[in-house]
Amino acid sequence: MIEFVLDGRSKVNTYVQLVQQVKQALRVGLLVPGDQLPKVRDVAQSLAINPNTVLKAYRELEHEGLAEGRPGVGTFVKGTLGNAPLSGQAELRDDLVAWVHRARDAGLTPDDITALVQTTIRASYPRQEGHA
Repeated sequence: MIEFVLDGRSKVNTYVQLVQQVKQALRVGLLVPGDQLPKVRDVAQSLAINPNTVLKAYRELEHEGLAEGRPGVGTFVKGTLGNAPLSGQAELRDDLVAWVHRARDAGLTPDDITALVQTTIRASYPRQEGHA
């Protein structure tokens, strides 16, 4: 089951952070169709946020076709975003973890690492004409 974490320094709305975390978990196979998302009340209590914020995130996921609410039962994953086979992702993740450790040992902060990864991705995936 996914465990949500909020970045209090982020300028991204709390509900958007929750949506993004679910999408990330879907992309890497930590969540799959049929999995239950944590109960709204549990998320609100653990993160000390308003339950309506969690509901807003879950409604957004439903609107995008990634989750479905079942009255009296909870919210369940309905769709997926993963494209690569999970077996290949595991090996890539291991490589990435080793790289992150090397970057940290070299003195990079999490923000430095994020910036380096994002700029590398942008350089490696140039925009195609007509696409944002």
